[in-house]
Amino acid sequence: MTTPHEYAQQHYDPFIQQLMDLIRIPSVSTQPKHKEDVRRAAEWLKEHCLQLGMTRAEILETELHPVVYAEWLEAGPDKPTVLVYGHYDVQPPEPLDLWEQDDPFEPVIRDDKLFARGATDDKGQMFIHLKVFESFMQTQGSFPVNVKLLIEGEEEIGSRNLDTFIEHYADKLTCDIVALSDTGIGSVNDPILVYGLRGLCYTELEVKGPVRDLHSGAYGGIVHNPAQVIADIIASMHDETGFITVDGFYDKVLPLSEEEKQMLQPAVERFATEWEANPVAPQLWGEPDFNPVERLGARPTLEINGLYSGYTERGGQKTVLPAWALAKISCRLVPDQDPLEIFDLLKAHIEKVAPPTVTWELHLLGKSKASVVDTQSRPMQVAVDAYEKVFGVRPSFVRSGGTIPVVGLLGNKLNVPVVMLGFGLPDDNLHSPNEKFSLEMFRKGIETSIIFYEGLSELPA
Repeated sequence: MTTPHEYAQQHYDPFIQQLMDLIRIPSVSTQPKHKEDVRRAAEWLKEHCLQLGMTRAEILETELHPVVYAEWLEAGPDKPTVLVYGHYDVQPPEPLDLWEQDDPFEPVIRDDKLFARGATDDKGQMFIHLKVFESFMQTQGSFPVNVKLLIEGEEEIGSRNLDTFIEHYADKLTCDIVALSDTGIGSVNDPILVYGLRGLCYTELEVKGPVRDLHSGAYGGIVHNPAQVIADIIASMHDETGFITVDGFYDKVLPLSEEEKQMLQPAVERFATEWEANPVAPQLWGEPDFNPVERLGARPTLEINGLYSGYTERGGQKTVLPAWALAKISCRLVPDQDPLEIFDLLKAHIEKVAPPTVTWELHLLGKSKASVVDTQSRPMQVAVDAYEKVFGVRPSFVRSGGTIPVVGLLGNKLNVPVVMLGFGLPDDNLHSPNEKFSLEMFRKGIETSIIFYEGLSELPA
């Protein structure tokens, strides 16, 4: 009798072709022009879940993009129920001229790597769980545990409707364990389990000055330039070391325990090796009292994600005094920091430093709380064993600097353990041109997840 492992090994080529079909749908959630493409991706997934043998699959609406829900609950009441989360929406592909292929949504395979927008974030990683389900159903006619799928279309815009969705469908989402694959590992031979994620407060600052763009020769020196004002405001938010100077910003930041610092030490050593081999900037920068791993996962940040004002055509000239300036400002938050409180602190800071020569508005575009999951839960230990069997070494634990809103939402609202099975690599270019997914990691991800689900079946419901 063919095992799930053997079936997967024999079907990697069709698995990858199916994944490429999903990737070709440009499901960019943040761009209105792709709204129908987002829905098309949801419909594709619903139909695919039914083809795989899910007993139920449906499109559930939100105020913007739909959620795909599917389930197979035939394992029986004595087996645990696992809620598998993923997202089918992707980041915009721009800047297009930096891609090494003509179309970011037409997948290209080079050196056993799949290049395309969404390849690893999160279509490829989410697809692992679907193919694991298929491998069991095609060989055993059943799955080791009861499974529910929640695949959303708004993760890349902060999962803005997910909180309401979970409240509305709480009964439908009841489970014993939440599992997801939207994180990464150290290398193809260095497994990692993420146990902490930062939260997010994403804002947009608009500064307005004159009623229209003005001639800088006629008005320069007597009208305050909004571009200069917004630069001054931004500069006032940090000192030269990277410390955030917004009053109260650090009030609720919890220090790491000595035990946790010790647990993170392998990640510190790994980071130093990776940075030496592949530095992405001239040198490191940030708070000198904390090592890079602590800065990335256990310290909050305030970042300028974009600036726009006046005339910006490269190489051209236009002596304009702009009427307005815009900045995208995001804060990555750590446990106990509340996004709404941080938003109020930012407003208070701008109120204090902004001159009366302009008007300004700060808008909250997205928010999410940080989350830390239990590294000692029984499902997490099942994951540890699964990684060790496939990779040959026990995974280390690390806090991630990124944000996955669903982890805190589901973990807190459903009060169940969460396991993040990551298979992305540090150089997968998430949110950047030339995003890729290592097909070796796709295969290892399937092998690891098969063992993971087999292990979960031994836990009580």
